[in-house]
Amino acid sequence: MNKAGATLFVMLQYLLPKRLISWFVFRLTRVRVRWFKNLCIRVFCRLYPIRMDEALKPDIGDFASFNEFFTRELRPGIRSLGGPAARILCPADGTVSQAGQIDGQRVLQAKDRSYSLAALLGDAELATIFHGGSFATIYLAPFNYHRVHMPIDGMLLSMRYLPGTLFSVNSATVNGVDSLFARNERIVCEFATDVGRMVQILVGAFNVGSMATVWAGDVTPRQERNIDYRRYDDEQVRLARGDEMGRFNMGSTVIVMFGQGAVSLDLAMAPGQSVELGQTLALGGAQARPGAN
Repeated sequence: MNKAGATLFVMLQYLLPKRLISWFVFRLTRVRVRWFKNLCIRVFCRLYPIRMDEALKPDIGDFASFNEFFTRELRPGIRSLGGPAARILCPADGTVSQAGQIDGQRVLQAKDRSYSLAALLGDAELATIFHGGSFATIYLAPFNYHRVHMPIDGMLLSMRYLPGTLFSVNSATVNGVDSLFARNERIVCEFATDVGRMVQILVGAFNVGSMATVWAGDVTPRQERNIDYRRYDDEQVRLARGDEMGRFNMGSTVIVMFGQGAVSLDLAMAPGQSVELGQTLALGGAQARPGAN
């Protein structure tokens, strides 16, 4: 997309009824009329390089709706989720939007654009834990696998739903809209891990009809668009490295963050790089180089 096209694309998003269109997509992708959902899947597979050889169900006829196809499972063993305990996994398939060190209270969004860590998390006190820490922002394109997994063993401490708008999260919008990820609807999931506190954030977007976690089910869409904060201290929700944590029903972005000095990001976590679930995101514990990213 050239500069003029990108500018027009961003401007249109300010004018379009983003939530209404996203609701319509939500309903459409759940239609179970066989010929209709098969047609949608076939058209989608022609438009995008879908890797059905990785899917648990490689036959499109086995999916009851387009959304079931879109959130398809991977075949067991198709990705490497093991290795040394210090290896922290990339949580999703996609493209690295940005990654590196959090600059005090600001997180890099794109060249010459950053956003407030406290605004992103919706909690100034929680934000202080991640000042100077490490982050990776991964964009999931429509053709990517759309389940999000745990980078490391963790115990869920809290989940916060933060209402917001639904801008697209593709590169044109990331480069053109200030504080995009702190403005969009999102779910902030806080975990206790062996390398300290971690947050994994599911960011909603235009045409993302629903976001879900494995412990709460569908968190969006919802009629009550107020902040919803829940603690899980007594419920003992534990997820192992590689376990599914949540999913996007249509494409979006996941952001993962660790505290200062907790991890050392892998060199492959560079803007523009394609990544897959299971590759090394970072090294933690004794293998993390202090201050290194």
